[in-house]
Amino acid sequence: MRGRELEVLVKTAAKQALVNVSEQLARAVAESGVSTGIACASVPHTTCALLINEDEEGLREDILRLSGEVIEPLRRKAPFAHDRIDNNAAAHLTSLFFHPSVTVPISGGKPLLGTWQSLFLLELDGPRTRTVRFTVTGE
Repeated sequence: MRGRELEVLVKTAAKQALVNVSEQLARAVAESGVSTGIACASVPHTTCALLINEDEEGLREDILRLSGEVIEPLRRKAPFAHDRIDNNAAAHLTSLFFHPSVTVPISGGKPLLGTWQSLFLLELDGPRTRTVRFTVTGE
């Protein structure tokens, strides 16, 4: 059994953004030497998330629109209590609909993402520098 951990820093440029980190995942898998196994990508943050979806401009816009529209109507109804601290309750609450980690199978020394699948960091409280951790395990 082999394993490897790799951390990468991802700079986001906007309050909400999608950053494709598929290349960083592929690099982590290649550097691990694992041929068959799993790769776990995770973020140690509560105002961003990871997701797998298609890297298409319109869909990226739709994901960002969805992430804004799910929570904002609630804010207009009544202020969020957490906003008294640092005005980012919407980012924390929106992250609940996504995940801080994803697991991807590995075969032939490569991540098994579908033809249209890419791994994204979803920024909800930027711009910031985010850490993405890749843990690769297998043989």
